[in-house]
Amino acid sequence: MARKALSDRTLKSLKAAAENKHYDRWDSIVPSLGVRVSDTGRKTFVLVARYPGSKNPTRRALGVYGAITLEGARKKARDWLELIRRGVDPAIEQERQRAAELRKQENTFAAVAEDFIKAKLASERKGEEVARDIRRVFLPAWGKRPITDITPLEVRNLIKGFVDAGKLYQAHNLLGYARRLWNWAIGQHAYGIETSPCDRLKPKDIIGEKQQRTRILSDVELRATWRAGEGLGYPYGPLFRLLILTGQRKSEVAEARWSEFDLEKKLWVIPAERMKADAAHVVPLSDDAVAILKSLPTFNSGDHLFSTTFGKSPVNGFSKGKIRLDEKMLEILREDDRKAKLPDFVIHDLRRTVRTGLSAIPNISDLVRELVIGHTKPGLHKVYDQHAYIDEKREALELWAARLRGVVNSNVSPLRRTA
Repeated sequence: MARKALSDRTLKSLKAAAENKHYDRWDSIVPSLGVRVSDTGRKTFVLVARYPGSKNPTRRALGVYGAITLEGARKKARDWLELIRRGVDPAIEQERQRAAELRKQENTFAAVAEDFIKAKLASERKGEEVARDIRRVFLPAWGKRPITDITPLEVRNLIKGFVDAGKLYQAHNLLGYARRLWNWAIGQHAYGIETSPCDRLKPKDIIGEKQQRTRILSDVELRATWRAGEGLGYPYGPLFRLLILTGQRKSEVAEARWSEFDLEKKLWVIPAERMKADAAHVVPLSDDAVAILKSLPTFNSGDHLFSTTFGKSPVNGFSKGKIRLDEKMLEILREDDRKAKLPDFVIHDLRRTVRTGLSAIPNISDLVRELVIGHTKPGLHKVYDQHAYIDEKREALELWAARLRGVVNSNVSPLRRTA
């Protein structure tokens, strides 16, 4: 075989072979590397060698010129010759690498996270909220990487970023989500992972002790919240107002469906699957709450009260809604005091404010106060029917609405007054 150092200039000048024919040109730089030219002008790099398991030299294709460069073909030929020297068939090695790459794709953090979301979170009460945090925080950081490659230091640094930003509760939640995800993945025995990078990460060491929140809104802040809700409009404005009137959890209000309400009887029955205590919860509705509900739009595509998809799914994206609420509240507070500031608060603090407000109202028992916001003593709601203490809860919520009418001044967007 005549040999000459192949070059791109030489390769580009090679003409197509005669019809139904082909010819070869051989490289003098890499032994047994050549290019075969077909009658269509297709130029395919080939390597002639005695492959493992064969007594005679055999020609195998390395790739088509254009899809693979000359230097790429030389490197691949050298790699193949080294494998052959070690007794390894390059075809088998290629298949092994292809399978390893496929496993790597199936083993990415994103792939495992989506499996976890589908298998574990889909049926959980707060599953959608957890899934959103996993996709929003973890996937941009680790999504394309094998889950087995992520180190404790990387998990620690991601969580520490939230600590440094003062978001301690979110940091605690995210570390808990990460720990759950890895523990689930290990238990599946399907992702090649045997240990979790979260195993030795202690929340108190990297975040600090989880402190109970005690923040409640002052009467001035509560009035500003109510007025800001009017300025926000649907869906967040009436949603925040209903949170204030009922004292229920954010998810319980945000995910409410029209089928849960009887406006004539002024009752809202939250089904057990949406309650933290796994028992149905009856919320008597004050006239103020009914007025808000009657002001809401209804849709033909679904029966969610608060929705940006015409009722098909409940509203989400509370971080943006909360930012707008804070901005409106600060504007309102500065109408009376130009230097006013709004101390940080989270949506759940509204619920704590309601519970504290109920304690300030005489003649309501502590048991009823707890039942109003859906806190139950073990077995209480599972022994008695859903309507236990309904009259007492109704009285408590009517008194709370009356107290709000005193807080929200009549000349600044008052609550609806009852007769």
